[in-house]
Amino acid sequence: MGNRGVIVLVMPRIPLKPRAILIDVVPPNIDKRTQERRILELESLAGTYGGVNIVSIIQKRALPDYKTYIGSGKLEEIIALGREKKADVLIINNQLRPGQMYNIEEAIRKAKLPMQAWDRIDLILKIFSKHAKTAEAKLQIKLAAIRHMGPRIYGIGMEMMQQAGGTGTRGGQGETNTELMKRHLFEQEKRIKRDLEKQATSRAGHRARRERLGLKTVSIVGYTNAGKSSLLNALTKKGAYVADALFATLDTRVGKLWMDGREVLLSDTIGFIQDLPPELIDAFRSTLDETVDADLLIHAIDVNDAFIHEKIAEVEKILREIGAHRIPKLYVFTKIDLADRIPMKTLLRRYEDFTPYFVSSHSGSGLEALKQAIADRIANQGKS
Repeated sequence: MGNRGVIVLVMPRIPLKPRAILIDVVPPNIDKRTQERRILELESLAGTYGGVNIVSIIQKRALPDYKTYIGSGKLEEIIALGREKKADVLIINNQLRPGQMYNIEEAIRKAKLPMQAWDRIDLILKIFSKHAKTAEAKLQIKLAAIRHMGPRIYGIGMEMMQQAGGTGTRGGQGETNTELMKRHLFEQEKRIKRDLEKQATSRAGHRARRERLGLKTVSIVGYTNAGKSSLLNALTKKGAYVADALFATLDTRVGKLWMDGREVLLSDTIGFIQDLPPELIDAFRSTLDETVDADLLIHAIDVNDAFIHEKIAEVEKILREIGAHRIPKLYVFTKIDLADRIPMKTLLRRYEDFTPYFVSSHSGSGLEALKQAIADRIANQGKS
């Protein structure tokens, strides 16, 4: 009896390797390079989740459609395509409003098509959920999911109430259910934040102890899949998990590096990505504190990346957002063993302010020079 009238969302079951239709909605004046980068990254994200990309669509619109973001005509086209290709999921490379997602899902449901619809944040959260290992990372993902899904669930409830003619009716069943869901999610968020605060307090205690002992910390940052974990392993023999995939690791890993008789702590955390939404940055705030409090940053950059300069700029943008942009930095170009040709002179000239180094975590090339550079920077900080 207590559940009567409660909104229940029944979604089609998604297989382990879902067949995915990908769509990116971009402005008409977008340049070809940016357009290509966006769709390639979406394909990489879907592949990291385990999806099989069956169709990639780029739609140019001056403004997103108010009701469905992609427009009713395009939605009908995708539904027909989904039926023809037996698609399991539609992935939209944008962040949609709750009402837009509801309208898309309703159109798919009315077409009796067993296909889910995800926006970009849904996809990233699902990847995070698959890769989270520690209790802290799992809590952070739950928090991000609540902040993303909460407004959507509430919006769906209000949409259903309006369509049932309950607009403006106080105390109606639709409003009661959405208020109950809001309260439930609010309580969940409070509990998770309380648990994360305990983790953050413990982490802050460790940082304070390191400071008292005079231990210096170096944090490896970079775009996802830039070779950060491999670099940590090569420098410290830490044994962090490494995979050729976006967001292969989410947790902070700390290893010890001995140089000139001094112990230095080297940490590596979640990789960055373009258009990382604020709620995801906020959810990983306690993990990112390791970066904010570091004495030196190593910005790991895949030297083979076709969009190398754009990704460097994206990482720098996020470092500014989390307050880590003033920390001294070294640029470390990784994976040189995989490069046919390295534009070393160009990169040295363009990024000379960050003293670029070129290394291979696999062969060990350039690692000794990098270790010496870290030692010199740390020693100079100790004199200041």
